[in-house]
Amino acid sequence: MPGILWLASYPKSGNTWLRAFLANMIADPPAPVPINSLPELFLGDSFLMHIEQLTGRKAEEIAAEEIPQLRRRVHEWFARSRPDNAMVKTHNAVIRVDGVPLITPSATAGAIYVVRNPLDVAVSFAHHYQISYDRAVDSLADEAYVLPPSGGQLTQYLGSWSGHVRSWTRAPGLPLHVMRYEDMAARSYRTFADLAAFMGLPGDKARVKKAVRFSGFGELKRQEKKARFVEARPDGASPFFREGRVGGWREVLSPAQVERLVASQETEMRAQGYLDEAGRVLDEAGKVVA
Repeated sequence: MPGILWLASYPKSGNTWLRAFLANMIADPPAPVPINSLPELFLGDSFLMHIEQLTGRKAEEIAAEEIPQLRRRVHEWFARSRPDNAMVKTHNAVIRVDGVPLITPSATAGAIYVVRNPLDVAVSFAHHYQISYDRAVDSLADEAYVLPPSGGQLTQYLGSWSGHVRSWTRAPGLPLHVMRYEDMAARSYRTFADLAAFMGLPGDKARVKKAVRFSGFGELKRQEKKARFVEARPDGASPFFREGRVGGWREVLSPAQVERLVASQETEMRAQGYLDEAGRVLDEAGKVVA
């Protein structure tokens, strides 16, 4: 039975990269799919406009206590909106809000989850939200962290980086494919070919390689430079596709900031291959960072 295929991640972990690959892989176009078409190709679960469309009511007529149940109804609507699975972007964790599942089980067919080293996430998070590295580190360690409603978006319930990862990777009964950002960068063809296999997409090597090339960071950054990305900050304070580097945290985070984040996220960082058994930070090649 068709349902939602969630495209899930903590913010600044590679969700847009994932969507760009899928858009190019599915369409198999002669030129890269424009990044500003991504919001049209993939639904998002945190837009207030969907609740307005579903209910026929304006935002100011919708009470805050109604939102959890209305989210559920939107998910059910999404699940019925496509003959196959509806691909829906989310940054929400798999939790309950006011007793209602934030990710509706009955509307869910499966999920793709992108995980990224929280040390690199903290750096990208700080630039995107224009906050200090200290505040970004604290945010990723906050079990109750939320992104407040803004610009037509509903509250997004993240929690800590570890809690977010656990909520998706340990969700009972969820058909799930996990991708590491670091593997997307270092082993692009194999990583995206595995994704295509999970989704039942054509496994033609040339097609996968073209989709990888058309969705590469350099191409995405080139497009943003040419025409502002609709998901970027409206004030233009920071480009959406800033660097996309693996391991860039080593140049900007202080030892104290690294220690704080590792101490609070140690168990899950080890489980995802970012720490060794002794709790030492590993680089993208799996070697202990000096």
